[in-house]
Amino acid sequence: MSESQGSARPKTPPRERTTAIRQRLAELRGPTAVPRPLDARALAALAANPGCRRRALLDGAGVDKGALAEALGSPSAAFGQSQFAIARGNTFESRVKSDGGTELLRLLHERTGGEEPRDAAVPDLAAAGPEGRAARTALALREATASGGWTLLDHPMLALEVAGSPAYLEPDAVVVAPDGRWTVVEIKSFPMIDAAADPAKVGAAARQAAVYVLALERVAGLVSGAAQDTGSPAPAVAHSVLLVCPKDFSNLPTASLVDVRKQLSVTRRQLARLTRIEEIADALAPGASFALDQPAPELTDTVESVPATYAPECLSACELAFHCRDRARSVDAVTALGRGLRAELGGLTSVGAVLDAARGHAGDAADPAVAALRRAAALRAEALAGATVGGAVCR
Repeated sequence: MSESQGSARPKTPPRERTTAIRQRLAELRGPTAVPRPLDARALAALAANPGCRRRALLDGAGVDKGALAEALGSPSAAFGQSQFAIARGNTFESRVKSDGGTELLRLLHERTGGEEPRDAAVPDLAAAGPEGRAARTALALREATASGGWTLLDHPMLALEVAGSPAYLEPDAVVVAPDGRWTVVEIKSFPMIDAAADPAKVGAAARQAAVYVLALERVAGLVSGAAQDTGSPAPAVAHSVLLVCPKDFSNLPTASLVDVRKQLSVTRRQLARLTRIEEIADALAPGASFALDQPAPELTDTVESVPATYAPECLSACELAFHCRDRARSVDAVTALGRGLRAELGGLTSVGAVLDAARGHAGDAADPAVAALRRAAALRAEALAGATVGGAVCR
């Protein structure tokens, strides 16, 4: 049976499609804007809020969200490390990796066992641009696995596609063991006191490391295919990362293995849910961009045309959080009260709708959320009536 005319559309070659996406993102960013690369911390935050199309598009296009917030007349949410903390972290990282990473490999061997590390190779990963560095890292991982020895990759470059846009990630280190196991190393400047660190900081490090593990699994898949053809050992990416921190109140390094399987599963699932960036961009008006040199009303209209999903957690993860919070409050969106409450309210998306449902002015009584609100309103009225009667009796 022959296809009807126009029923099948020709497929765009992958290279042309990638070029078109990059050109479109450059137009959205503005002709003079320097793109801000996606890092693991941003990807972890993006995965935690996959419904926010605004952040997905802005991060994918490399827009400076802090500068954008200021151009919109909103304060930029300040978060991240101070310059002092960054300098201290760099000094500690240099100490951990000194002497060819001897101390780092010793810490890993203490936690994982196996063959004692000696004469570890430290390959040169320098190359032109992030794409070149990612290709050089993949080659170094392949060679290290085939060598059957210890190898330390200092600041390798990993590539990961996020919503149709490439992201280049740079973990602190990756260690290749003689058995072909690849382990991500995260070096942090917060202390481990009595072999335990701040759970919140460890959790943030685990979410960030899970992004690195996910990108490393992609490289492992490519290397495994080549290993089968050559008879070389197949690599295996460890799902426990080595977290290295200062011991107690000293500057001596200590380490622990952190299982990131849960974070890896969540990150993989959430990133897969992200709408592809070109689909979000196609919904914008022709000629729309986030260039900061345009009039504020036009920039605001462009930003507001991309749906956002605000939650209080955004205040610690996104520079546009204050702007999105003001917009959410202006329309009485229940998301401004937290994701947990939003999930409990079902189809009630505004504070006004919630109050109307509680008072019996709107809503289906068979809806569990509406029934719970009316029950809560009745209990509140009963409690207030009792307090009034009690107060009158006391007088």
